[in-house]
Amino acid sequence: MRKIKYSKAINEAHAQLLEKDDRVFLMGIGVNSPWFVGESTVGLVDKFGPERVIDIPVSENAMTGIAAGAALAGMRPIMLHPRMDFMLLAMDQLVNHAAKWHYMFGGKVNCPLTIRGIINRGNEQAAQHSQSLQAMFMHVPGLKVVMPSTPYDAKGLLIASVEDGNPVVYIDDRWLYDAIGEVPEELYSVPIGKGAIRRRGEDATVVATSYMVLEAVKAAEELEREGVGIEVIDLRSLKPLDKDLLFESVKKTGKLVVVDAGWETCGVGAEISAVVASEAFRYLKAPIARVALPDAPTPSSTPLEKAYFPTSENVISAVKQVMS
Repeated sequence: MRKIKYSKAINEAHAQLLEKDDRVFLMGIGVNSPWFVGESTVGLVDKFGPERVIDIPVSENAMTGIAAGAALAGMRPIMLHPRMDFMLLAMDQLVNHAAKWHYMFGGKVNCPLTIRGIINRGNEQAAQHSQSLQAMFMHVPGLKVVMPSTPYDAKGLLIASVEDGNPVVYIDDRWLYDAIGEVPEELYSVPIGKGAIRRRGEDATVVATSYMVLEAVKAAEELEREGVGIEVIDLRSLKPLDKDLLFESVKKTGKLVVVDAGWETCGVGAEISAVVASEAFRYLKAPIARVALPDAPTPSSTPLEKAYFPTSENVISAVKQVMS
């Protein structure tokens, strides 16, 4: 099977969706600019035209409302926010409208809206341009949330999101754009709500999201040299959550580390920890450990960024903590 970059896999998913279904269209700020979106949508406007690949005004709230309205009218819009931070300006549209229409109309109305939010961490982008806000959207009933970590899942989960009949928040990370992996040429989907085991082990379970899956695998490789076998689970879908996969691994290892590059308080790690503690506590042999961002805004200097963003070293430390 051929290998392509993560960003190319996203681009290909967009192209195939646009080609297959006339109801699909893409709208976002800078959709044809590598500065905004890397390679993930570049070239699409040349192929499909500005009527279906729309470079929108800087008005996140209004434009997200337009996308939600189009979804209610039967279209399949992909609303792209090139920096996830500014999805906050559209929270009313997402939380009070898109997430609730299906429920409020007794299941007779669907809102098949895909919200694609890009995390642009690093490179001194500081507190307002590099936030990981997945836990906020995970909190909202009516929204599905996915975070692919591989090129295969980047393509398959985007296709699944657009084909789903519900609003889906699809979150990709610029730090993954150059990652290379096997990706089929044809259209395919990865099921929302199913995690994946990236590495098998018997001694401890590490549950990770997005780019931290790669760091968790690095940690597992290092720990293997020390005689410790780590099972790495890629959540892929934060909501719905693959509890069965999670519980089976914890049942086997008895130890859990949750790794997510969002803030610690009320974060993804907190939710996973609570789910395991309340529904699979009998399997635990040690307290759960979390690896997350510190509860502080993102710094703007490179040396401070190195201290701020978690890496495989933080995962290793957390594993040794639960092992002890």
